[in-house]
Order: sequence, then structure tokens, then C-alpha cells
Amino acid sequence: MSEVAVRVSGIRIPLLDTTEMSSEQLLIHDEIVEGRRGRLVGPLRAAILVPELARHWSRMGEFLRYGTRLPSRYTELAILVVGRRWAAALEWAIHAEAAQAAGLSVVTIETIRTGGRPSFSDPAELEVYEFARSLQQTGRVPDDEYAAIEARWSIEGAVELTAVIGYYTMVAITLNAHRFPAPDGSTPFADEPGHLEVLPALPMGEAGGPSEASPERTVSN
Repeated sequence: MSEVAVRVSGIRIPLLDTTEMSSEQLLIHDEIVEGRRGRLVGPLRAAILVPELARHWSRMGEFLRYGTRLPSRYTELAILVVGRRWAAALEWAIHAEAAQAAGLSVVTIETIRTGGRPSFSDPAELEVYEFARSLQQTGRVPDDEYAAIEARWSIEGAVELTAVIGYYTMVAITLNAHRFPAPDGSTPFADEPGHLEVLPALPMGEAGGPSEASPERTVSN
């Protein structure tokens, strides 16, 4: 991408196309687009400027999005909590679509986007939301919220969920630092990145809403 295009878009870094990449960058590019993602998008377009960073970033991200024991609906819910907390427009746009495809209700997605209090009939959704909310809001997880995730997904699941939240926080702040917009240039939040004096608060979730199936709790070893 030319410097003029970068200035027009507002993105602070050059977005390389394949004709501008080094041989090492091309190898990583091809590994990414031939993998589960199928495309080079978002923070990886920044990371590929440092090829070794992009290599590890991509592999870790692919596992955390597609390889954990949590079904994608719950992973995507946790990612939406992160995207909303950091008002990361591109992260939100990609994962709101993915969350809906994975079975998260449109009402839940829209409530989180607009800063409302989401209502969950599925106890597992409420548990994931509260775990992610507490970690994003305070940097800590209360004992009862941690125990609920461990009881349902095992201690390994609690480790994986924490890693998902941490990884997508890195994604969000990378997108915000380099000013990546949503794909259509829209702003999904009233509180745009760059104009925030205080990060948006995340309301507590509550039980309720339409009936949905909930996964069985697992017993931690």
C-alpha cells in the first residue's frame, strides 16, 4: 500500500501487499492464508512487519481461536467482551459476525455493543461473560467466577479461557495503537478509540433470556 493510501485511511503503519514483502514475510503470509484464517487481516498486518513476531503470533492465535476445549460460541463471547472494553472497531466487526455464526444471539451481541446489561439463559454464557468482564474490568477474577469456569471446562479450560482473553487484549490494543478501522470505516461504538478518557465500563450479566442448550459441566482432575 502506498504512503498516500495509508495517510488517507488513517492507519499509522504501511500495509504491505505481497509484492512489497520480503521472502521471509511471504513465507509467513502464505502459512497464514493457507491456514484456518484464510487471509492476512487485522493485527497480523502489523505483526508481519516483524516476521518472527508474526510467525509466533499467528500460531498462538490460531490455537486460541480454534483449538481450545471451549466451543466457538463461548470463545467468541469472551472476545466480544474484550473488543467492547477496548472499543476496538475492527476486532468487534470481525468477531461480532463470527459470534453470530457460532450461535450467540443477535440480542446479546447488540446489548454488549451498546453497553447494556446482557441477559443469558445459558449459564455457561453468563459464566464466560462474567469471567471475561471481571478480568478486563479489574485485572482479577473472583473465586466464585473462577470456580464456575473450572467446574464446567476443567482447570485446563480456565487456563485456555484466560489465554484467549489475554491474547485478544493484545489484538485490541494493537489495532487501536495503529488505528485500524472497521472494514467499512464505520465506528461500532459511541466511544471511539483515541477519544476515551476512561475505558467503558462493562455491566454485570444476569440470568434470563430465551432458552438455549447449555454444555455439560466437566469434572476437573
